[in-house]
Amino acid sequence: MPDSASRRAPMPLAVYILGLSVFALGTSEFMLSGLLPPIADDMDVSIPQAGLLISAFAIGMVVGAPLLAVATLRLPRRTTLIALISVFGLGQIAGALAPTYEVLFASRVVSALACAGFWAVGAAVAIAMAPVDSRARAMAVMIGGLSIANVLGVPLGAFLGEHLGWRSAFWAVGAASAVALVGVLTRIPHLPLPERKPELRRELAIYRDRQVWLSVVVTALAAGGVFCAFSYLAPLLTDVAGLDAGWVPWILGLFGIGALIGTTIGGRVADAHLFGVLLCGIAASTVFLTALALLASSRAAVVVLAFLLGLSAFFTAPALNARMFNVAGAAPTLAGATTTAAFNLGNTSGPWLGGTVIDAGLGFAATAWAGAAMTVLALAAVAVSLRLQRGGPAPSRLIARGAATAQAAPSAAGARRP
Repeated sequence: MPDSASRRAPMPLAVYILGLSVFALGTSEFMLSGLLPPIADDMDVSIPQAGLLISAFAIGMVVGAPLLAVATLRLPRRTTLIALISVFGLGQIAGALAPTYEVLFASRVVSALACAGFWAVGAAVAIAMAPVDSRARAMAVMIGGLSIANVLGVPLGAFLGEHLGWRSAFWAVGAASAVALVGVLTRIPHLPLPERKPELRRELAIYRDRQVWLSVVVTALAAGGVFCAFSYLAPLLTDVAGLDAGWVPWILGLFGIGALIGTTIGGRVADAHLFGVLLCGIAASTVFLTALALLASSRAAVVVLAFLLGLSAFFTAPALNARMFNVAGAAPTLAGATTTAAFNLGNTSGPWLGGTVIDAGLGFAATAWAGAAMTVLALAAVAVSLRLQRGGPAPSRLIARGAATAQAAPSAAGARRP
C-alpha cells in the first residue's frame, strides 16, 4: 500500500518548472536538424560542416556536464540553476548575432556548457524531490520538456528559419530562456545541501563500478544511433524522399509527437520494468532505422518512421536516466552529469558518423544504416549489464544506499518548502 501511494503521489511543481526550462534547452539542442540547409548557405559551408554545429553543442554537453557538476558541487542548487539558464540565454543571443561560422560554433559550445550544467543539477534536484520508486517518472517530466521541444520548438524553429531566416530561431530560444529564468526564480525552492558536505573523492568512487560505465555505453550508443539519422533528416526528406522543404517542420513535429508519447509511456513503466524498456525500446529503434535506410525514397514510409523513431528513442530515455541514478546513487549530481555526458557523447558521435558517411558518398539514407549499427551495439551492452545485474549489487550501489539515506531526508524537506 505505501508503494502504491508513492507512485500515485503528484510530482512537485518545481519538477514541472525544470521540464519547462528543458523545453528551451532542448529546442536549441535539436532545432539545427531543420536549419542545416539555410545555415550552410548563409555561412558558405557544406551540409556536413553545418552538421558539426550539432556535434559542437554535444561536445560542450559532454565536457560541461561533469566539469560543472564538480565545480558547483558545494554551491546552492537554486543559485546554480539561475546562473546557468542565464548564461544559456546569452549564448542564444550570441548565436543569433554571429557574423561567421566560427563565432556561431563558439556560441554553440558556450550554450552547451550552460545547458549541460543545468541538466546535471536539474536532474539531481528532480530526483531529490521525487519518491525513490518514482525516479523514472520524475525524469520523464524533465525529458517531457525535450519531447515538447521536438513537438513545438524544433518545428517552430524550422518554420522561422524558412520564413524569417535561421537567426530568428535563435532569438526565439533566447526569449524562451528568459521565461524559463522567471520560472526558476519564482518556483524552484531553496534546497539545503546535505549535512555531510559532498566530497569529490567519494563522489568519484562511482566510476569504479562497471555498471556505471556500461550505462554510459548504452546511453551513448542508443542516443547516437537515432541522432546519426535524425541530424540529417531534413536533407533526407527533401533530397531522397523528394518532399518539399515546407514539409520538414511538420515531419519534425511528428517526430516530437512520437517522442512525447514515448516519454509518457516509458516514464510510467520504466520504474517497474527498467531492463524490459531498455531492450524493447532500443530493439525497436534498430528496426525503425533499418526500415528508414531501406525505404528512404518512399514519402509515406519516411513520414511514419519519423514518428516511430521519436516514439522508440524517447520511450527508452527515462529508463536510461533512471538506470544511471540507480547504479550511481551515491553521487546524484555526478550521476545526472554522467547521464547528460553520455547522451551527448552519442549526440556527438552520431552526427559525426552520419557526416562521415555522407562525405564518403554513401548518401543521406546511409546515415540510418550507421545508426542501426550503433543501436545493435547498445543492445549488446544492455545484455551484458543485465547479466552483471543478476550477479548481485556492486560496491558503489552498496555505498549509494547509505548515502541516499543520509541525503534524501534533508533534500526532500527542503524541496517541500515554499
